[in-house]
Amino acid sequence: MPFDPQFQSMYDRRAAQDVQPLYTMTLEEARAADLASIQAGAGTPEQVDQVVDLTFPGPGGPLPVRVYRPAGRGPLPVLVYFFGGGWTLGSLDTGDALCRSLANSVGCLTVAVGYRLAPEHTFPAAPQDCFAGVRWAAEHAGAFGGDASRLAVAGDSAGGNLAAAVTLMARDAGGPDILAQLLVYPNTDYLADTPSRRENTDPLLFNDKSVRWYWDNYLATPEDGIDPLASPLRAPDHSGLPPALVITAEYDPLRDEGESYAQRLRESGVPVESTRYPGTAHGFFTMSGTLDAAGRAVEQFAAYLRSAFADATTKD
Repeated sequence: MPFDPQFQSMYDRRAAQDVQPLYTMTLEEARAADLASIQAGAGTPEQVDQVVDLTFPGPGGPLPVRVYRPAGRGPLPVLVYFFGGGWTLGSLDTGDALCRSLANSVGCLTVAVGYRLAPEHTFPAAPQDCFAGVRWAAEHAGAFGGDASRLAVAGDSAGGNLAAAVTLMARDAGGPDILAQLLVYPNTDYLADTPSRRENTDPLLFNDKSVRWYWDNYLATPEDGIDPLASPLRAPDHSGLPPALVITAEYDPLRDEGESYAQRLRESGVPVESTRYPGTAHGFFTMSGTLDAAGRAVEQFAAYLRSAFADATTKD
């Protein structure tokens, strides 16, 4: 189908401004441009009752973490969120507006975890950092009024890839217990050769060349790409993983591998809700200030979380 009308307007503005692909910029330029674009599309960040910036001990040294606590009495369920950016771009500020919105709409303690970026720190630094962040959240959520027995993980794009990797790590390590994973257009397979990868080549959008640029930054060697923590779709066993919400976009080179991951989870006995948002492209989820479709996707995400946390409370 054609672009969503609001997305079409945004696309036309990018064309008129001759916006250059991030992969044509220096690393410093790309990081600044990515953050500016996301903040412009996110709208005015919501007020949250409490926001605390801290560090936690990561495998390679201290890492940043930002805790968002909404108003209301605790103990609150806990969401650990990983920002996107192809493992190369992004920071806690990238996901700030989204994490504020989720904390308020879900009524959960939201913990945004920072991780080392490529190419300065190649795979497996990022999943190791994110798993350390989940462990930190499980151990320290109580200090902020959180209930770590109700813990979910989530992320968009590379953050979705990392959230999926963390669930594999937690399952195989015997914890922490994760009750849900929410994956927004995640990378799941380094070797993906799919229609969506081949079809989405528009330089004004996230495209196949973008995907290859990020992977090239992330991996020290191509062989690392088949590791399940880099390519969760290639894990030999997906049983016993947390129930999942998988959100994809129609015009996204990662669409097919995200939907393949949802299907693989279903085939392994994992409950899955999967939705493709028509007329949208990669990155739309963080554009709630610009796109109604983003608002609908964020509300679906929040409703899924509210239900998952409520079910966990009932079972208790």
